Amino acid sequence: MVAAKKVDQFAATGRRKTSVARVTLIKGTGLITVNGKTAQDYFDTKDMLDTVARPLVLTDRVGQYDMTVKVAGGGKVGQCGAISHGTSRALVKAEEELKPILKKGGFLTRDARMKERKKPGQPGARKRFQFSKR
Repeated sequence: MVAAKKVDQFAATGRRKTSVARVTLIKGTGLITVNGKTAQDYFDTKDMLDTVARPLVLTDRVGQYDMTVKVAGGGKVGQCGAISHGTSRALVKAEEELKPILKKGGFLTRDARMKERKKPGQPGARKRFQFSKR
């Protein structure tokens, strides 16, 4: 019987607003793939790319892991936040000693802020129709 070669692969889920990102980290050269495209092709601005890579930069792990991401829901900025959250959780699975650094940076906390729902009898979540006394 042939023993299967174990690959160092760490998966985690990150969430932000309505976006959900499934992040997989594999020991590698630092390649980031999002929904089958490179991160540079998928995201529009440098700020978004910085948000995605921030957990790796904070822990000095840039270029040590290849990152494969499947992200769905929300907009691009929410997706960046979800990927950042998922990457942080996967890094903690890979290396437990990184947890205090990421926790202090606020990357392990799920940002619970969501869009408030529209209420009946008014045009938005909080805005009211114009009041006329007469």
